[in-house]
Amino acid sequence: MKSRLARLEAVQAMLLDIGQLSASCTDITEFIGAVHRALGRIMYANNFYVTLAEREDNTVRFVYFVDTVDEGPSPDERVTLASPDASPTAWVMLNRRPLVVTADEMRQRESGAVWGTGSIAEHWMGCPLLDQQHELLGAIVIQSYSPQHTYSKEDQALFALIANHVSNALQGLQSMDRLERAVQERTRALAREVAERRRAEQVQHALYEIADLSASASGTDVLAASLHRIVGELMMARNFIIALTHPDTGEISIPYFADEQDDAPPQERFPFGMGMMSHVLQTKQAQLHDAGSFARLHAAGKVRQPLGGTDIVSWIGAPMLVHDTVYGVLVVQSYDPAVLYTKAELDLLAFIASHVAVAIARMQADRAMRKAKERLEHQNAALEQALARLQQAQTELVRQEKLASLGQMVAGVAHEINTPLGICVTATSHLVQELKLTREELAAGEMTQDSLEAFFDIVDQSLRIMTTNTQRAAALVRSFKQVAVDQSSDDIRTFNLGTYLNEVLLSLQPKIKGRPVEVAIDCPKDLLLESFPGAISQIVTNMVVNSLVHGFERDQPGHITIRAALDGDDVLFDYGDDGAGMPADALAKLFDPFFTTKRGSGGSGLGGHILYNLATGVLKGSLQVESSPGQGLRYHLRFPRKVARAEATPA
Repeated sequence: MKSRLARLEAVQAMLLDIGQLSASCTDITEFIGAVHRALGRIMYANNFYVTLAEREDNTVRFVYFVDTVDEGPSPDERVTLASPDASPTAWVMLNRRPLVVTADEMRQRESGAVWGTGSIAEHWMGCPLLDQQHELLGAIVIQSYSPQHTYSKEDQALFALIANHVSNALQGLQSMDRLERAVQERTRALAREVAERRRAEQVQHALYEIADLSASASGTDVLAASLHRIVGELMMARNFIIALTHPDTGEISIPYFADEQDDAPPQERFPFGMGMMSHVLQTKQAQLHDAGSFARLHAAGKVRQPLGGTDIVSWIGAPMLVHDTVYGVLVVQSYDPAVLYTKAELDLLAFIASHVAVAIARMQADRAMRKAKERLEHQNAALEQALARLQQAQTELVRQEKLASLGQMVAGVAHEINTPLGICVTATSHLVQELKLTREELAAGEMTQDSLEAFFDIVDQSLRIMTTNTQRAAALVRSFKQVAVDQSSDDIRTFNLGTYLNEVLLSLQPKIKGRPVEVAIDCPKDLLLESFPGAISQIVTNMVVNSLVHGFERDQPGHITIRAALDGDDVLFDYGDDGAGMPADALAKLFDPFFTTKRGSGGSGLGGHILYNLATGVLKGSLQVESSPGQGLRYHLRFPRKVARAEATPA
């Protein structure tokens, strides 16, 4: 009776200790260790462990594990929670009920498999740890491998009572533990952020120093040593090399060399192609290597005649590039296995190398300017005369360039003018021939009324053709200003678009005649415009001529369609052919001056440029074009039906 009373007093003291520990202790492992020691004073507890559930990923942590036979996992290791049939601990946690199992009961399981992963205990007892909402916190387990130590009903009841008090205490401790872990994670994140900002500030400071170096008048040795110091503040750089290229001689020089093993470079100047630095310059990419990758590059023939020792542990080299121009290489290397460079150092060195390249380019430019200034100062006496000759030569070069450009433009426009003038010559020759035949017929007395009327029709048609094409020639001359970005046009007048389009096509009959190309016009009969008829005439002419010259072969049949419609106050003008079409790269240059796909066949390249200027400038509209090889060419022109007089550009 006395022993039972003493045990109850020990249990009561233990429960009081658990309450006090939960209020004073902040470490879960320390708290459970104290519980274990107190439990050992009440019952056999040489084998004891506690698991805590991690709900977010269905794992458990064995935060406390003491066993005389088995070794438990690390307290921080997360173990996937097994199924209830595979582990007694999982059974207790998932069923949220206590469990007491003997060794015989474990061996007599129906599945015949071992229950759990550890050694079979003689007596195993576990209780779930639940919070106030009956949510799972974990499990508390006590076990014995000896038949002399088993657990009675009273032990089981006491263990369940202790588990309940431990659950209450753990709920608060676990909340505090989560908070502390969150604080620690946030602290680590802030530390990383501070380190990154400090690193960024260091890099920014280094870039400022590099910029100051390029602006200073210090010697090359001082600049190189300063650059070594700057790089050394950002990474381990006891071994640092600066190599510069010399395109005029095809060589590489090493103006700065700092090395732990060698006092001087193997060669201060060597031909391009030797060593690892040449490989970096050839690839124009930063390189990270070790002894193994060095050997593989050399075996593959990518690095010829290695320079220096081959006992390098880690090596990084970055080209100094400005707009694809290589100025040299920065190299940092290590002989120490404890100093291995990573991709982060490689990227940093490449970043610094690009800024150093800019600084070198600026220094070279400044040095060239200083030398030029010195030469000019030595030629003080002849300065004014040399300047006068320079200004005179510059003026002459500008004038010659303008004349050359104007000559090219005139040649192109002359080609365009040849079209209407050629039509006029053809019509005139035809008229002269018909006049000769008529005179002969009249002299022979064979003239009839029908033949005379036919002659008059020929004269009328020829005169209309000559009148239309001489007007087109005049319009082409006036449009010469547009090639020089000076918009011009004839006067504004009111005209019927459909009728006018037929007149334009009539003037093009000598071009179309004899070609198997059909031209169709789809235009409302009552569509009146108050605009520039000369501009529209030239636009249509250029479109048709381009189709005949570039879209169709000489004997190739084809179709040209011209459609016009009114959309509110705008005219929608669509032109299309089913000719050869254009690839995307040529289509992008269609409206560039002097661009032509048939330069050797008489194409001047001004037709598209003039067409675009007329559409967007004179007509105040927009022009789009679409084409693909074999699918023809289509223009989509939109311009106001009525152009205000104030918008008119004088010719």
